[in-house]
Amino acid sequence: PDPRMESLPEAVLIRILASIPAVDLVLACRLVCCQWKNLVDGAALWILKCQQEGLTGAESQDTAENWQNFYFLSKKKKNLIKNPCGEEDLQHWGEVENGGDGWKTEELPGDFGKEFPSEEVHKYFVTSYEWCRKAQVVDLRAEGYWEELMDTTQPKVVVKDWYAGRSDAGCLYELCVKLLSENEDVLAEYRSETIAIPQDNDANWTEISHTFSNYGPGVRFVRFEHGGQDTLFWKGWYGVRVTNSSVTVEP
Repeated sequence: PDPRMESLPEAVLIRILASIPAVDLVLACRLVCCQWKNLVDGAALWILKCQQEGLTGAESQDTAENWQNFYFLSKKKKNLIKNPCGEEDLQHWGEVENGGDGWKTEELPGDFGKEFPSEEVHKYFVTSYEWCRKAQVVDLRAEGYWEELMDTTQPKVVVKDWYAGRSDAGCLYELCVKLLSENEDVLAEYRSETIAIPQDNDANWTEISHTFSNYGPGVRFVRFEHGGQDTLFWKGWYGVRVTNSSVTVEP
C-alpha cells in the first residue's frame, strides 16, 4: 500500500487536518501541495472544525470563505473595550470630560441603586452635575482583524452599553459610536437620543445596543463614547451610571 498521506481518502485527510491549529492550516499546510491547498480553502474542513469545537450558527454560511471566516471570528470573539466596568478607575479611557465633580467609580449597587443583572460586574462609572464624557478607540488591526477581512467580509460590529440612574435623582445619558477609516474619517455612526431618566425612578439597569453591518470597506477603528449628567445639579455624583460597555466583532 502507498504510505504517503496524499494516498489517504479525502475524508480521512480532512479529519487529520482538522486537528491542526487553524493558523498553521492557513500559513503552512495550504502551502504543502495543491491537494492540501484545496482542502484548506474548502468548506468541509472548516465545517468539521466548527462542529468539533462547538461553534454553532454558521449554517447560513454558504461558501467556503464564509465558513473559514466564521471559524476565525468565532474563536477571536471578545470584548474589545478595556476596563469596561471601572475596575481600573479611568485607565484606558481617553478624551475624558469631567463636568461638575467629574467621573467617579463606585461599588455596586451604590446608594439608591440596584444590583447589576450579571454577578461578574462589581463596579460602575458615575457622572456628576455637568456633562461627563469619556471615549475609547479600538484599533481593529492591533486586535487581529486584518484589512481584507474588514473590507471584504465586513463582519458585524456589535456595540453594547448599560446605564442606570439613582432612584432619588434624575439624569441624562448618551451613547455615540463611530466606525473610522485609517485617516479617522467617519464611515458609519450610531448616536442614541439623549435618554432622560426621571427622579424617583426604579434604578434598574438598562442595556442599549447597536449592530453595524454592510458598512463598506476601509474600517480600521471603532470609537466608543458615552456620558451623561444629573438633572438636579446636585454637587457630587448623582448622574447616570454606566458599566459593562462592549464592542465585539462577530460573524
